[in-house]
Amino acid sequence: MTEVSGEGTIGRAAGRGAVLAWGFWDWAGAAFNAVILTFVFSVYLTDKVGEGLPGGISASAWLGWALGAAGLVVAVTAPVAGQWFDASAKRKLSLGMLSTVTVVLMAAMFFVHENYHYLWLGLALLGVASAAFELAQVPYYAMLRQVSTPATVGRVSGFGWSMGYFGGILLLLICYFGFISGKGDMRGLLGVPTDDGLNIRLVAVLAAVWFAGFAVPLFMFVPEVERTADPAVPAGRLRWLRAVGESYRGLWRDIRELWVVDRRTVGFLVASAVFRDGLAGVFTFGAILAVRVYGIADSDVLLFGIAANVVAALGALVGGRFDDRIGPKPVIVAALVAMIVCGLMLLVVSGPLMFWIFGLLLTVFVGPAQASARSFLARVAPPGREGQMFGLYATTGRAVSFLAPTLFGFFVWASGTERAGIVGLLLVLIAGLVLLLPVNGATTHPSRPR
Repeated sequence: MTEVSGEGTIGRAAGRGAVLAWGFWDWAGAAFNAVILTFVFSVYLTDKVGEGLPGGISASAWLGWALGAAGLVVAVTAPVAGQWFDASAKRKLSLGMLSTVTVVLMAAMFFVHENYHYLWLGLALLGVASAAFELAQVPYYAMLRQVSTPATVGRVSGFGWSMGYFGGILLLLICYFGFISGKGDMRGLLGVPTDDGLNIRLVAVLAAVWFAGFAVPLFMFVPEVERTADPAVPAGRLRWLRAVGESYRGLWRDIRELWVVDRRTVGFLVASAVFRDGLAGVFTFGAILAVRVYGIADSDVLLFGIAANVVAALGALVGGRFDDRIGPKPVIVAALVAMIVCGLMLLVVSGPLMFWIFGLLLTVFVGPAQASARSFLARVAPPGREGQMFGLYATTGRAVSFLAPTLFGFFVWASGTERAGIVGLLLVLIAGLVLLLPVNGATTHPSRPR
């Protein structure tokens, strides 16, 4: 395993091969994000497995609580885990272990049969896999500085996001035409039986194999970092990381230090947490709005999801180029403004055609906002402490992850129509934009308090 110092990776890319290998983990992770969490397995859990569930609580509610519990685990553990990834110089090892856990749990979803007695198994597998996958993104995001330079970090981040979108597109197409399309007891070009949810259970196995296979290049071609010599992360920290209580005392010391040294980063973490929750809400509730408000057929929702991933990927690629030219903050601001305008249009238009037009225009700006948020933090993170910063990135995101779903549900409940839920999503995006505007857009780490 090639070792590269934490200081040495800053400002020196590892080569195009390493960039491509790094991006393939995003491509691999689309198997969990697009297939398991968003469009296929979660729908199977709530629509088929949870059908006939006794009691007054729906399968959808149980799913929300399971994912909420997973988010709580991530919020509590991510920053301390990020510290350990940095101090131990074992980002690849940590990423490999968490990826393996995610893949094994995805494959185990094959045993979730179409019976409500298996709902609890499915929820447990999905919840734990979701926590493992999100924690895996902490060391993965921290590697961004290992495969980019200050001049290319924006386009490399955008490339990674686009790889994730394109991977999701291809895998969703394979799943749809191979296992799901058509009617009757045999589905897809492969003629897979639908009895006992077999076609969906096999899709979960396919997704696990996809994730495992395409994640391999990162571990082969992206160099590991040595333990940093930065005095802010002393080697002795490994000793107190073994004690959980001391770990969290160290965490709060780091947060106070960050507040004194670089309040700009703290402000960005808060702002990005809010607008990223709005971005997640766009995809989470897009399918519901498509069917319930704009009259898109159930069978066409997956096709819209594929198209949305295409335009988001293209947006991420283009946004990455602008990121490197004008900086990440202008890209994020422009993307959020455009999304707010498109959302306002969706409030007044009707019909499938209008949703396809403005829904796709909305999603084209999701990719640039996501990619530039990641590159902003990668640019300003103190040398050798990227894992810690992305741990806080994950934690702050989870701390406000209730905003979009809560406001969406509130406006739907208060108005009696699903269309009003768009107002809740827009409020989250507007709040994130307002919080971002005063954040200093400079992307060099400060040497003195701001």
